Amino acid sequence: MLSGPNKDNKMVNETDKVDFVSIDDDDNIVLTISDHLEWDENNEHIFTLQAKINRYLAFIESGELCERYPDARGKKPFISVVALYPPNEIANTFLGRVREVVKDAGFGFRFRQKHFNAPT
Repeated sequence: MLSGPNKDNKMVNETDKVDFVSIDDDDNIVLTISDHLEWDENNEHIFTLQAKINRYLAFIESGELCERYPDARGKKPFISVVALYPPNEIANTFLGRVREVVKDAGFGFRFRQKHFNAPT
């Protein structure tokens, strides 16, 4: 693992920060977004998550990822969203579009819903 939970306890609403960076079992670099927000009718959650994903894309594309984490060189980056709440219909559509955009940029995208206090 390159970095564990941030000492600042960063989350999705800190759109200028990268929450976690790690290497998975397949030797991919994984940039994880910790998403604790409920999906709302006004789509504020989607706008917040979109800003956070854009920050992650910029972090990868600018070379900052490899500057800060040299072990990331040569590994395929994945953006992973781990959410507390299951997505609603609009969020599922958004996440599908994100997957396409991230894939077109040459990276991977994962989404999973997990209760953070449940055993793994």
